[in-house]
Parts: sequence; structure tokens; C-alpha cells
Amino acid sequence: MAGITGLGTTFNLPNYTGQLFALTPEDTPLLSAIGGLTGGGQTTSTEFEWQTYDLRDPGQRTKVEGADAPTAEERTRGNVTNVVQIHHEAVSVSYTKQAAVGNLASPQSAPYNHPGGGPNPVTNEMDWQVVQAIKSIALDVNWSFWNGQYQKPTTNASARQTKGLLAAITTNRIAKAATVTGASSATDTVTSTAHGLSNDDKIVFRNTGVATNIVAGRVYYVRDVAANTFKVATSLGGTALTLGTATGLSYVEPWTTDLSTDHVSDIMQMCYDNGGLSEQSTATLACNSIQKRALTKAFGNAYGKFQETTRNVGGLDLTTIVTDFGTLNVMLDRHLPQDMIVPVSLEQLMPVLLNIPGKGVFFEEELAKTGASERSQIYGEIGLKWGNERAHGVLEGLKV
Repeated sequence: MAGITGLGTTFNLPNYTGQLFALTPEDTPLLSAIGGLTGGGQTTSTEFEWQTYDLRDPGQRTKVEGADAPTAEERTRGNVTNVVQIHHEAVSVSYTKQAAVGNLASPQSAPYNHPGGGPNPVTNEMDWQVVQAIKSIALDVNWSFWNGQYQKPTTNASARQTKGLLAAITTNRIAKAATVTGASSATDTVTSTAHGLSNDDKIVFRNTGVATNIVAGRVYYVRDVAANTFKVATSLGGTALTLGTATGLSYVEPWTTDLSTDHVSDIMQMCYDNGGLSEQSTATLACNSIQKRALTKAFGNAYGKFQETTRNVGGLDLTTIVTDFGTLNVMLDRHLPQDMIVPVSLEQLMPVLLNIPGKGVFFEEELAKTGASERSQIYGEIGLKWGNERAHGVLEGLKV
């Protein structure tokens, strides 16, 4: 169901009756949890910074009696930066549309029967549209906090983009499948030299460029394979998708091995050995739906056939599982790629917002009237602070 752009009127925003159900999931687990834990931070610059440091490896560094003071030693500090990105939406609804809440859309051909079902549940169109815009921004923020690609432009010709956690993690990474780069698309065909794929294989796109109808992180089925080309569909044997003309596509052909507790323990150990997953209340395994099922299956017979329990983290109820590294939260998030499990030290993450003088960090304000309608804009600038990237990890290329 497509949205519209421009002015909302009685002609492009029809009313209906009966209970109203959202077709799009509204949950934002990562944003909700870290916002609840920290309350969010504020910045007075479009770029914000934090520091890191480490200590020397411990040892039995003893001294003899009467010795002079040893040579002085100091620890250096490093800095990490990210940027806030602008989230800006507008809503415009005609006076007529706001007044005509009793206008009900009916079939435009015989027999002209309206099904009834009670009054229109949306009694204030402007308020309802603003709420949906705010929800959409929250989804964008949550997606960016995972998947954002960093961009700090030198002019205002392009937008700032906050770096997401997946791009920030460089130390603790285990890839079970290689990423294929340099692919391109034309109409419905992907060109990837000597790709080695077969019909009905599954792939997960990493970068989609300007291609249409595909989303990075989701699973697609390969069809119409030739030596250097293939097409993709959303289901096995489904219709080939039209991707348009795009370059710079990349994808993985995920592993075919079932997930085991050892696979998960390997990435958790990397995080733990580098200082992560130390606070049990916030140590978390984040994943999408496919890997959540794989985790449940892998750990189902481990540790005395555990039973899942829940833990409240920043106001968000998360299930927990028992592992070699303690009882970890499991965060189910639709915005993570389907082939990944991401160990996260949630206490180190924080949303950072730019405070606009006299307005706040995230606000709606009425715009000047230019006709018989109401217009408002919703605005905020927000970025992600991830603390020590070595406290987190990525296990990717897993079976889907």
C-alpha cells in the first residue's frame, strides 16, 4: 500500500470504517533499549567525539628493595567520532480533508454497497498523519543505528550519514561466507562474473546501490542462472524482480551449515576477550527472525534443556538464554540482516542528539500557510555513539 507525496486531500486519502490495523511493524528494539538505558546524549556540534584508552597487559612486574623509581609509563588515549544525521519530514492536509471525517470511500461500480462497520476511527487526520511520520522516523533511526554507512560531507551538497554499529565493528568479526562485490543490474538481471550460483540458491544483498525492489539484509532466491548473470525473486520459484540499472551491488551466498552453540560461543569469546559482554544485564545477542529460530534450536538442548526467561532492559522486555558467557539477552530486530548474529554490549551504546535552540532535540512545528491546508514539519538530528567497538561483534554469512 503506497503512500502519497504532497497535499493530502479527500481524493488521495480516502476514509474507511472499522478497526484500524498497521501493516508495517512499528517496533524499534535497539533505539528503544539504548534510549531507555541512557536517556540519550546531547551535542552542540554536527560531529561528536568520545575517547578510548587501554591498559598494558598484566604481569608479575616486581621490583627489588632499594631500587630507584622505574622509568615513567603513561597510557595514550584515542578518539572516535561520528556525525548526527538529519531526519526531516513534512505533513500537509487540506482543510476539506480535515473536516470531512464522515466521507467514506465506496466501490465506484455496481452494486455501490458500502460494507459499514462503524464510524471512521481517524477523527483528526492531521494529528494521525503526524504520528505516522514520527513512527517512520523512529524506524529510520533504528535501521540507521544498525546499517548506517558513514558520510561526513565537505559541503552541503550531500547529507551527513551516521555510522551504524555493523560498520563500526571491525575487530570481532567472523564471516561464514565471502561477500561478492562489483555486481551490477539492468532491468531484472544481475551481472556478477563467474558467480557460481545455481537456481534456487539463497543470497543476501549487502549493498543495493540505487537498485529498486531489493533491500539489503533480506533473503532472495536465485533463478534464471547463466555463467555471469542471474535474476532474483522474493520466494522460491517466484517472479523475477525488476531491479533497474545499478552498479556497486554486493551480496553473500550464506553458509549451509546449521548453527551450533560453538559457532555462537566463538564470536562471544572474541567479544569477551576484548572487554565486551561483561555486564550481564546488558550483554545481548541481536538477530532477525531466521537466526532467532536458529539460536533457539541450537541452545534448546544445551545447559540442561534451558527454558527462556525475560529481562527488562531500558524498558524493553527481552528473552534470555544461558551461554558459556552468562545469561544473555536476545534482541529480535527486523532491521538486522537475516544472516547475522550480533553480540552487543548495550551499556556502551547511546543515541546522541543535536539540541536546536528554543525547539529541542526532536520537534514538530507548524509551517507557514500557503493555501487552504495545514502544514507542519517534524525535525531532529541524531547519531549513534557505540563506545568501544571491540565490546561488540558480528557473526555473518550464517545459514538462512
